[in-house]
Amino acid sequence: MMLWVVAFVFATSLPITGATNAKGVAFLEENKVKEGVWVLPSGLQYKVLTRPHRRGALTPIPTSQCECHYKGTLIDGTEFDSSYSRGKTSTFAPNRVIKGWTEALQLMSEGETWELYIPSDLAYGDSDRGKFIKAGDVLVFKLELIKVKDNGFVLKSDSEIHSEL
Repeated sequence: MMLWVVAFVFATSLPITGATNAKGVAFLEENKVKEGVWVLPSGLQYKVLTRPHRRGALTPIPTSQCECHYKGTLIDGTEFDSSYSRGKTSTFAPNRVIKGWTEALQLMSEGETWELYIPSDLAYGDSDRGKFIKAGDVLVFKLELIKVKDNGFVLKSDSEIHSEL
């Protein structure tokens, strides 16, 4: 009985990996050492493509309505969704999208464009989605935060932060 309890406690303490497939794991391992790529503790990887001056730019909280443009691809470049292709932005709150977007959006400021490399546990995990996304796939997004429409906050500028140190 004790062995079962120990096994249960151990199994439930492990992080849920979402079973990123082997190609995805290899992609993330290679990608994380590329110039300009940042890796967060969650495993989310990103590269800042555009960062205008941040003074006065809003950063969203989980419930902020955010106007964004985005393009989603698989690691082989297959496009599965794009607001750019539709010619129309999308508006949503960070707490209403996949975990990788939730995390990234709350680190971005208005006007920034990032490229996100999202492990499957921060995307759709073990589920297929639509025609292209298969269980365990790593997703790549170009994500542009155009406007925080409500409930955002202003980050201090880099120079203000450094002057306080």
